[in-house]
Amino acid sequence: MLLNVSYTDQRITKKIDEAVGKPFTLKERWAMGGIGSPKLFITETSIGIRNLLILDNNLDQCNIELRPRGIILRFRSLLETYALVIPFYKLTLYKGDIGIYSIYRDHYYVKVKADTKAIQKFFIKLQNYKADNAPTSIDDL
Repeated sequence: MLLNVSYTDQRITKKIDEAVGKPFTLKERWAMGGIGSPKLFITETSIGIRNLLILDNNLDQCNIELRPRGIILRFRSLLETYALVIPFYKLTLYKGDIGIYSIYRDHYYVKVKADTKAIQKFFIKLQNYKADNAPTSIDDL
């Protein structure tokens, strides 16, 4: 689900928390070695996200926040912040040949450059966490 998260709205916060869980505590973040990605440069997106990104002339960039049951991919357009909320059971990751990671959820996708070791390390952490914590049956949702 693609949401405008520029302003504090309890309904949107509740919707995000229900989909991917509440944010990790400070102790959990410290133990995991951080839950946020470095700055990711967007190379390609689905049409819905592209229509938002072309509204300004800034570099297309995003970041990813790891949550207990999914991820939140955030990007900015004009003065607004948007979040693509992806639970683990809808998250699909692909690694391309030329250092491009593709992140899919239903009909939304974002392709980002993985040109540094820090970005590659974050995606390995994300894949390992997803493998350990993704639901294994419909009852786990």
